[in-house]
Amino acid sequence: MPQSLPDLSIRQLEYLVAVADSDTFALAAEQVGVSPSALSQGLAELERRVGVSLFDREGRRRVLRADTEPVLDHARQVVALTADLADWARRTRSGDHGRLRLGMIDASAVQHHGEALRQFRAEHPELRIHLRVGPSGDLLRELVDGSLDLAVCVEPAERPRGVSTEVLLTEDLAIYAPDGRRNPGPSAGWGPWVLFPRNAHTRSGIEAALRRRGAPVEVVAESHQPEVLCEMVRLGLGWSVLPVVQAEWGEQPLVRCEILARRQLVIARRSGAAPHPAGLLLEQALREK
Repeated sequence: MPQSLPDLSIRQLEYLVAVADSDTFALAAEQVGVSPSALSQGLAELERRVGVSLFDREGRRRVLRADTEPVLDHARQVVALTADLADWARRTRSGDHGRLRLGMIDASAVQHHGEALRQFRAEHPELRIHLRVGPSGDLLRELVDGSLDLAVCVEPAERPRGVSTEVLLTEDLAIYAPDGRRNPGPSAGWGPWVLFPRNAHTRSGIEAALRRRGAPVEVVAESHQPEVLCEMVRLGLGWSVLPVVQAEWGEQPLVRCEILARRQLVIARRSGAAPHPAGLLLEQALREK
């Protein structure tokens, strides 16, 4: 006989997410529109129904246990998917496309898809598009927690739980030297490097490609912003590996040594979410750019 499932309410899961994202219980209660005592009672009932302790005591404070991540991940997904369903139902009733919350990395928002996005806005003036430009990791986290409807980012080494991806394009990553040389010479003499931060999705691929070539990987500066890395190369602070479309764009393009690797940009969406009509149209426009 199959095991019965715990009877968890959306409201209880919403309380858990609010507590995880707020500094105090009072702020969490305010966020979900209940009193602190009602919040505490709801969380106590959630613990009872899950059958696992979710909080530890630190003096008079209750804090989330470090091992509650599976419950919190589940809560975030359920709350986000429920919000998607409610938004879909509202759009269906009203016939209003409403709002599209779009996340993009800088290369997508400016170089690859800037014109396609401008044209899409012009063709859909009734649609309110909120664009968030940021690093891939941040965009995926915001997609999971329901802050974004769609994201264009670098393909992650491991897809976050609750996210599906589809390849949009592949782009070249090239080596750039501070003296503007076109021939990089023996790999043992490359560097030092100014690169994307270690937690950036592109960084691990760059380091792996450099090591395959036998190049030392001494990193002397980091930045999420490619324009900052380009300026560091111009100032002679180090070598870099950058997307060609960004390093060779604008009035002061860098001089390419050679192509080192490639990366894939993907469209990421929440798995199982009710489809966003405007999101589907935008996906099509980005593929056709």
